[in-house]
Amino acid sequence: MPNPAAHLPFYYGSISRADAEEHLKLGGMSDGLFLLRQCLRSLGGYVLSIVYKLQFYHYSIERQMNGTFAIPGGKAHCGPEELCEFYSKDADGLCCPLRKPCNRPSSLEPQPGIFDNVRENMVREYIRQTWKLEGDPLEQAIISQAPQVEKLLATTAHEKMGWYHGSISREQAESRLYSGSQPDGKFLLREKKEKGSYALSLIYGKTVYHYRIGQDKAGKYSMEDGTKFDTLWQLVEYLKLKPDGMIYYLKESTPNPDTPTAAMAPSPPAHPSAYTPRRLMSQNSDGYTPEPIGAGKKGRILPMDTSCYESPYSDPEELKDKKLFLKRSSLIIEDVDLGAGNFGCVKKGVYKMRKKHIDVAIKILKSGNEKAGRDEMMKEAQLMHQLDNPYIVRMIGVCEAEALMLVMEMASAGSLNKFLYSKRDDVPVNNVVELMHQVAIGMKYLEEKNFVHRDLAARNVLLVNQHYAKISDFGLSKALAADDSYYLAKTTGKWPLKWYAPECILFRKFSSRSDVWSYGITMWEAFSYGQKPYKKMKGPEVMAFLEEGKRMDCPLKCPPEMYKLMQQCWTFKWEDRPDFALVETLIRTYYYSIAAKTEEQSEETVKTTPA
Repeated sequence: MPNPAAHLPFYYGSISRADAEEHLKLGGMSDGLFLLRQCLRSLGGYVLSIVYKLQFYHYSIERQMNGTFAIPGGKAHCGPEELCEFYSKDADGLCCPLRKPCNRPSSLEPQPGIFDNVRENMVREYIRQTWKLEGDPLEQAIISQAPQVEKLLATTAHEKMGWYHGSISREQAESRLYSGSQPDGKFLLREKKEKGSYALSLIYGKTVYHYRIGQDKAGKYSMEDGTKFDTLWQLVEYLKLKPDGMIYYLKESTPNPDTPTAAMAPSPPAHPSAYTPRRLMSQNSDGYTPEPIGAGKKGRILPMDTSCYESPYSDPEELKDKKLFLKRSSLIIEDVDLGAGNFGCVKKGVYKMRKKHIDVAIKILKSGNEKAGRDEMMKEAQLMHQLDNPYIVRMIGVCEAEALMLVMEMASAGSLNKFLYSKRDDVPVNNVVELMHQVAIGMKYLEEKNFVHRDLAARNVLLVNQHYAKISDFGLSKALAADDSYYLAKTTGKWPLKWYAPECILFRKFSSRSDVWSYGITMWEAFSYGQKPYKKMKGPEVMAFLEEGKRMDCPLKCPPEMYKLMQQCWTFKWEDRPDFALVETLIRTYYYSIAAKTEEQSEETVKTTPA
């Protein structure tokens, strides 16, 4: 039973909204650019994603019981292709007519959804057994009865899923979740005594949380005030992508011990990039697995997409109060120096949280520097306290005691430039790409929040470990007003000119686009394994060098694709420079492509190795 949209070159299958928007960005963002994707909420439906005036619009297309398709309130059409053809001639309530299809790359097939993998066999078997048909009569019955039968089967398909445990008690659910390993996001679905009512039981931080799922008069399922779905399995797949009010997203299903394995429908792994306290994502891979661009045929989970990249201090129970000022009794300061500067010093410490103790870095204001230093430190604290991203150093809080202290999460592997310089023979180039992709994700987040960093450099990228980077040092950062595109510095100071864009040096004008220039310099530092940019040039010499149209040469081990991205970051006119949304997309595409090649090479090695 073919998908009526499968043959369309602009149909992407079961991808997320964020992935659709990324494809449209890559397609050029012209008015009327569009693509079609599968709808996760409406059974058999689609979503039309359109660009208009650099904004994204998403319209659901519902399949009617008579097999036609319509946007709610719009005309019905015999298929999604006919619907798109109609709206290419008449906007009829859309933001604009469909003008240009955003076609899939030739190497990218439509992504199947979880029900797509089992639907055809389920429908065929149901019709065969119910009406005792075979041959041509069976095929005709499948064509005529498919919409009604699919609806019937889809609403009960959860009973075939490995995570469905039937009518068990709350205590039994907790016992099954606590059995074996207990990773965050382990879950199961159970039926409650009340008709049409279910419970989703989820482990987080070794505690089980229970969420009620109800059914409204129209038969749609949802959690309290949550998004509504035609079926329970659609709701579960959505919650793998987004917590939607829960403490954590669904990640690993708990198999039902009472259900034979062979009877279960395939249950894909949980979506790795779903939760961004995202990633990006963002988005992009679990349950119904939207495959990242360039991630390879199998849509395998790449290192960047796994939960180990979430902040180790992102437990909502610990940080939900989000208080700026901390008690001195909760802080232990160790006699270990991590660094120093004009403000004072940084010491290693321990912060006693409600559930655990964590290592922290404590920035201590030195005596005699109270007024100016305190004001600057408090500005930095208040700014950092607003930020919450796994690739930005988290500011735990401020403590006022023997001195003013900023308490930040620990990134024990030190700065990126020093780490790469000391490990230049041990860190492969694809590892550097991975780290710079993480920095791009963090900077994209700052761009979305309208923050300008103003001091992005390899010295201010700290490492938790060899595969996990975080942006730090927000002493020069500025939060822009909603209608401002740049910050104009009133005076100059001890500025890191070699990392600054021309407009910063010439006009004291700072924006996310000037941060993009700094990102290009940081890339150069990373791919040169900690070398200093511009060698021994002085600030004025650097400016003259740039105005002559010259740029630093490609580092020895740097891939051509990455040097090309650096050069784009070093576009002289700030308005012609890419933004971080595009920079992150470009480096992610390259990162996934080399990861896919590495996987293919290792598979080939396995095939050719004698048993």
